[in-house]
Amino acid sequence: MTTPKPQTTIYISGSLAYDRIMDFPGKFSDHILPDKIHILNVCFTVNGIKEQFGGTAGNIAYSLTLLSEIPRILATAGKDFDRYKTWMEQHRIPTEDIRIIPEEFTAGAYITTDLTDNQITGFNPGAMKFACGSPVQRTNGQKAIGIISPGCPDDMIGYARRFSELQIPYICDPGQQIPILAGPVLAEMITGSSILISNDYELEMIQKSTGMSYQDLMSRTGAIITTLGQDGSRVWDGETEIRVPAVPASQVLDPTGAGDAYRAGLIKGLVMEKPLAQAARMGATCASYAVACLGTQEHRFTDNEFWQRHAQHFGGGD
Repeated sequence: MTTPKPQTTIYISGSLAYDRIMDFPGKFSDHILPDKIHILNVCFTVNGIKEQFGGTAGNIAYSLTLLSEIPRILATAGKDFDRYKTWMEQHRIPTEDIRIIPEEFTAGAYITTDLTDNQITGFNPGAMKFACGSPVQRTNGQKAIGIISPGCPDDMIGYARRFSELQIPYICDPGQQIPILAGPVLAEMITGSSILISNDYELEMIQKSTGMSYQDLMSRTGAIITTLGQDGSRVWDGETEIRVPAVPASQVLDPTGAGDAYRAGLIKGLVMEKPLAQAARMGATCASYAVACLGTQEHRFTDNEFWQRHAQHFGGGD
């Protein structure tokens, strides 16, 4: 009789947010006078509002549940979290590690898009201003992996230190918080990580903030993964560079959640103890489902659908 492998605990440090999306049936440029920009006062009447669930931690966790994992979210939410909590419970996402800040609203992005796809976004960090602080423990023999995705800066550095202390391998994913994190703090987060992941623009920002070259960064982490949008991703382990092509989607409607879905597929591959390049290919497959839907938690797939698409593009060996 084969002894089942112990469940790997997946810790996701990041954000939870409501994405409130509005469409403006015109062009912003028709209502903004360049010679009056110093006294700008405009009002855009939109065609209603659509609320969607988002945030880096929520997005990654959602795709991981589609991949039959039950991750633990280390994040904060506000007094309006009830709708999001119900959604999570419907999708078997545990909520016990989420800290509720009763005097704040859950972080929210208010995104208005005009007819030419120009966007104006207002972001309220709300509860994300506060650290989650939920404990991370590791007993002898327990398998665990973590990811530090964009969220409360105190959590990002705090959990990086905690993962290092407990020798839990973790992915460093500073993303949108790079401008907020001081160079030395960012360097500390990267040091000792298993993987540093970012897109190519963010990688340049990381180098500028830390003052480190690509080789310097590589000396502080186990591998660097750089996502390249429709051009796929690049995996570098210090010795070998591997290009992972993007998996074609059935349609491309919204690239916003592709990066988080990629991270979920990557983590699933690492949990399955796949080689890094193979895990990155799983990330590419997962991302292909996200871009085909409007919203970051609107895609669906079964195990069979995922592995059939994966095999179609990468072969049965991966």
